[in-house]
Parts: sequence; C-alpha cells; structure tokens
Amino acid sequence: MRKHNTALTRFGRKVKGSYQSYGLGVKLAAVVILGLCFVFIWSVFSPSSYSVAYQRDTFDDIREPISSANRKKVTSLVPSTKKEQPHNKKLKHRSSSGEKKKRVNGSLPSKSGSWHKNEKSGADRKRKGEDLKLPKKVDEVKDQDLEGSETEELQKENEEEKIENDKQEEEKKAVGVKENEKEKTENSSKQEGEEGVDSKENEKEEIESNKEEEGEGEGTVDGNEGNDELANTEELDQEAAEKVEDEDEKSRDNGTKKKNLGPLFDPNAHYTWNLCSTRSKHNYIPCIDFESASGKLQNYRHHERSCPRAPQMCLVPLPPDGYETPVSWPESKSKILYKNVAHPKLAAFVKKGSWVVESGEYLTFPTNQSIPKGGIQHYLDFIEEMVPDIEWGKNIRVVLDIGCKDSSFGASLLEKDVLTLTLGLTNDLVDLAQVALERGFPAVVSPFGTRRLPFPSGVFDAIHCGNCHASWHSNGGKHLIEMNRILRPGGYFILSSKHNSIEVEEAMSTLTASICWNILADKTDEISDIRIKLYQKPQANDIFQLRRKKVPPLCKANENPDASWYVPIKSCLHTIPESIEQRGTEWPEDWPKRLETFPDWMNNREKLIADNEHWKSIVDNSYLVGLGIDWSDIRNVMDMKAINGGFAAALAQQKVWVMNVIPVHAPNTLPMIFERGLIGVYHDWCEAFGTYPRSYDLLHADHLFSRLKNRCKHPIVIVVEMDRILRPGGWGIIRDKVEILDPLEKILRSLHWEIRMTFAKDKEGILCAQKTMWRP
Repeated sequence: MRKHNTALTRFGRKVKGSYQSYGLGVKLAAVVILGLCFVFIWSVFSPSSYSVAYQRDTFDDIREPISSANRKKVTSLVPSTKKEQPHNKKLKHRSSSGEKKKRVNGSLPSKSGSWHKNEKSGADRKRKGEDLKLPKKVDEVKDQDLEGSETEELQKENEEEKIENDKQEEEKKAVGVKENEKEKTENSSKQEGEEGVDSKENEKEEIESNKEEEGEGEGTVDGNEGNDELANTEELDQEAAEKVEDEDEKSRDNGTKKKNLGPLFDPNAHYTWNLCSTRSKHNYIPCIDFESASGKLQNYRHHERSCPRAPQMCLVPLPPDGYETPVSWPESKSKILYKNVAHPKLAAFVKKGSWVVESGEYLTFPTNQSIPKGGIQHYLDFIEEMVPDIEWGKNIRVVLDIGCKDSSFGASLLEKDVLTLTLGLTNDLVDLAQVALERGFPAVVSPFGTRRLPFPSGVFDAIHCGNCHASWHSNGGKHLIEMNRILRPGGYFILSSKHNSIEVEEAMSTLTASICWNILADKTDEISDIRIKLYQKPQANDIFQLRRKKVPPLCKANENPDASWYVPIKSCLHTIPESIEQRGTEWPEDWPKRLETFPDWMNNREKLIADNEHWKSIVDNSYLVGLGIDWSDIRNVMDMKAINGGFAAALAQQKVWVMNVIPVHAPNTLPMIFERGLIGVYHDWCEAFGTYPRSYDLLHADHLFSRLKNRCKHPIVIVVEMDRILRPGGWGIIRDKVEILDPLEKILRSLHWEIRMTFAKDKEGILCAQKTMWRP
C-alpha cells in the first residue's frame, strides 16, 4: 500500500512538472503572438512606415494651392524621379520640397514641358548639392515657406523611428535592428564613396572650367573641313572680369562659395513638351507680357521687366492661321505675310493707317506713303540741312529710334548705311516692333520705366524721338538723363513733334539747359508741318561748372556708367571722358573705316585684329559654304555671345544685320562693338530675351553654354528660348565642348529640330541644326 502511494506521488510530481513546463511554453507563445500582432498593427497604421515603404512616382501633387479664381493646370518643371532610394528619407524630402511651385503675376502658363530622370542621376544631383530651386529672387521666400514644414516632418519621423526602435528592443528584435544598421552602414559608405568620386569629378571639372575661362582651353572648330584653326576666342581681360564676377556671386549668395553644379545637361534626361497657354498666345514675350486670368487689363505689358518666377518650359504656339516662310530680303521691305504677325490691335491699326495696306494675304508698305507728309526722305534731308555735320552714313552710323512707328525712318537710313535700332516700348499697343522685325529691320522690345536701358554709356551717335509721346520732363527728367547716359559725347538728340503745349516747351528748355545740352536747330518743316529740334551732348566737363544750380549733380566717381542690367536710372550726370586712354574722347572714324579701326583705348589691339581675321576665315570658309545654309533667306541674325563682334564684322558684306548680345556676367565688350559701328545689348540668358517669337533667322552661340554652366539653375530654358525666338526654318549654329553638344543634340531632336551637321575634334565641336514647323 505504501509502495502504491509512493508510485502515485511520483506520477503526480511528474505530471505537475510537465504541466508547469507546458504552461510556461504557452505563456511564451502567447507573448510572442501578441508581440507580432502589435508589430503588424504598428506597421500598418504608423505614419513613419509610409515614409519607408511608399515609393513616389511623381511629385506633381506637392505644390502650393492655386486660388479658385485661377485654377490652371501647372505642370512641374523639375524632373520627377521614377524611383527613389527606399531608406533615404532626408533625400526624399529634399526632392519633394524642390518641387513646390509659385504663381507668377497671378498665373502660370497652363501647360509646360517636363523631363524625367532615372534614379541614379537624380540621386547624384542631390548628393552634389544641386538643390532644384527657383531663381534667386524667389529663393528667400521659398526657403522661409519650406524650412519650418520640412524640419517638423523630419523631427516627427525621428520620434516615430525612436519609438519603433524601442519597441523592437523590448520585443527582442535584435536581428532586425542589426539588419537595419548594416543596411544604413552600407548606404552611407556607398554614398560617401560616390560623394568622393563626385567631388573629385567636380574638382577636375572646375579646374578645367577655370582653365577655359582663363583662355587655356576654350577653342573653336572650323566646322566644314576641320582645319587646325583652333584659335582661342576667350574674352579680353578675362581674369579681372572673373574676379569681379566671383565677387558679385559671393555678395549675391551672402558670402557663400559658389557651387559647381555638375554637367550642364543630364544625358539620361527624357524631354516632353507642351504648348504655352497664355493671354498673348502666339506672340508671348515671357518677361514683357502681363499674364493674368482675372479679366481684361488696360495694359497687356509690364511697366518694368518682370520675368516669371518659374522657368519657362512650354513652347509658344504658331499663329492661329498657320505660319509660312517669311518673304525674303529685300522684298520684305515692301511686303510681309499678314498671318505671320497677326494681332487684334494690329488689325485695328491697319484700318486707320495710310502707310500700310492690306493686300490679300500680305501687308504692303507703299514707298510714297509715310507718317511724315512729304515722305521720309524729305524728312531726313531736312534734318541734314539743319545740321550738316550729321552726314548720314559717314559721321552718323548707329542710331536709336525711340518707339515703333512705320519703320520708314530706319528703312530709309539703312539705304544710307546707317544702322538704326528701334526700341519697342510698352505703350506700342499695335505691335509694330514685330512688324519691323518681320520686315527685316533691327528692333528690340524693352520697358522704359525706372530702370536703365540694356546699353552701355556713350555709344549711340544719335537718338531719334519722332512724336514718340515720351514725357521727357516728368519725374525729374530721368528719362532724358538716361538718354544723356547712352548718347555719345558730342552726339545728337533729334526731337520732332507736331504740337506741344507752352508748359511742356518751358519744362523741356529748363531740363535740357540743366544737363548742358546745346540746341543746334529749332525749325518747323512747312511741308510736313513737323517741328524739329536738334540737341547736342557736351564734349567736355567744363560746361558743368558754369551751371548756376548743380541739379542734376555729377555722379560719383565710383559709379559705373555702363551698369544697366536691372539698375535704376540715376538722377545724376556722368562726367565726360577726357583722357586719350578713355573711350569717348574722340569721335569714331567714318563708316565703313570704323569697322576695322581699333582706337588706343582698346587693349590688346593685336589680339583684336587676330580675332577679326579668325572669324572672317571661319565665316568665309565654313559658314557661307559648308553648312548648307541658303543665306539669301537669312536677314535677322543674333550672336548670343558676341565677345568682340568678330562674327558680325565678318558678315558685314552680307545682306544681314546682327544683334550682338553680351551676357551680363561676361567681360564688358559691348562698347567696343558699338565703337565698330555695330549694335548689341546686354542680356542674362537665364531669362527670356526682349523680342517677339519667331524674330530671327539664325542664332549663333559660340561656347555660350560653357560660359553659363554655373549661372542658370535650369540651363534647359536657354534652349527653350532659342526655340521661341527662332523662326521655323531658321538655323542654329552652336560651337562648344563635345560633352555639352551630345546631350544638346538630344534636346534639339526632342524639339524636332533637324540636325544638319555635327563635327568634333579635340573635345571641341560644332552643331548645325534647323528648326521645323513642329509644335506639340
């Protein structure tokens, strides 16, 4: 019995022990199951999980809200990545913040182009420090809007990640933690390695760029035969100009060092295009026209140059009735295709004007009809009789005509070898500047409000205001003071009008006396019934000391008279140059001798002569015979980076005119171009040019993109602008590095330009392309 009890006791102990071990296992299993359930629920509903697992295909939904009054579609300019790094939250948020958009002047074009990048190229650009921001004027506001929200999001994610890590430690998920740490370590080491490679590439690229800017590597190629004529076309006094440019950049960036932005164009980018949807439609000038969706406006243009904050990436459409090849020169002087310049205000003006007649599909310009009665030739002869020293075509070569009229003034002077640049103002509502360009006459559109015109000081031989309705005496005479700045010492100001009030006459007399202009003649033509006054700017500073009142005062010695890009008009008079080494002390040689004359104030005269011969050889041996261009169809030409004007001088014997553009951050060689009897303007190619769409027959860009490599946030807008201002059937000649021309060729093909010729030698190349009628 005792043995039986002992056996039962042993059996019970065994059962109890097994029960206890089983119960512990059940408890452990329950804890594990509950933990896994908690992790699953947390992974589903936790916001941080979205930042890890969710992969964006586009960032188009991340933008500022658009008001209900202006619900236009806004397409993102910045390329959207198809994939993203899965665990790099900081990189993702930087990309998102870079996609935010701003409304421009009340609205944006409803359609714009976009491009797409692969994952690698997008990540590389971020690691290189290239934040895809809007232009600098918007950066300050944009950073304030984004800094707070981005910081809060990052802090929130950090807190959520900390909670998740703590929970994983409690649940003894050491393996997962180790895997995450290992993955982060691999990613960071990989990024560090790529950053090291990128930094070395950037340093190497920056050194090469600096060498080019100093004249060590910027060469040119004869595109037809590939001759060994690789003469340098670097600018004069490059090192000094670069120092000034660097100082400007440092001050503009608040002392921060300028970053190397890497390749100009991404070779892996894919481009798609859409048409602009703007109030100006086929006549859209981005920095001039006022774009708003809120009803009709009295003025359709800005009083000051005001560019869209978002880079322009849409293509300007063709006229509604289509576009045809323009009438060739010189026939275009007498007639143009009406539909190429169609505009409602122009149609209303044609019905009233006598000097322009609608004849079928053409607008014709009768030679015996002009705004001045008696004909424009009589008008010019009357002016020359008043002041015989004018001598059109010899003493007077470069003239600025304020305000667009019937273009007869410039057309008649052209026959006398006078190059007249017409300035289209904001109040020329009939769009006659576009008519002048279509006829083949030089014209540029620019507001004339409180800022200086984009010209250097003392360059125009004469300025003409033929009933231009400018209130010269208002606002303290600032506009006339600006005319005094750009007029050559000893130059002529020609003012003609039919009727002026006594108050205006007295105010004008007081103003011209205060700036020491000498009135040479004041007569009324009996035939045209037009009163003409001729003033002359002084040639010495002594006369300023004879004024009773020193108003306006003389400008300070440290004020640059040539500074004009977004520079307000100064209410002061710049002193007249007196030293023989200064520009403006002597009147230029008579035309055409002045084209080949290099005065003493020009540095490196031998270098200028060599550059002149260099471009003459390229034009004669390559451009005129080797590119397949029919030069009988070429009239309006633009040199987008003119330097010394050698390209324009080489075309002097051709029946063309050349607009020489000097980038605002390049050495100031524009006065030299005017001194040679040519015309040009300052311009920043990161913005749109002041002209109508379809204005030019040929665009020439010699190392323009290399020069602007670190200037523009979105260099692609330069190509878009070229497409805007070039006529269908027009030509583009681009000389640059092969690494720039290769992706540029891809961009031009996406715009359906026809690539006519490419040539490369020693990492330098030339690309010749022709624009087509294609529009998306």
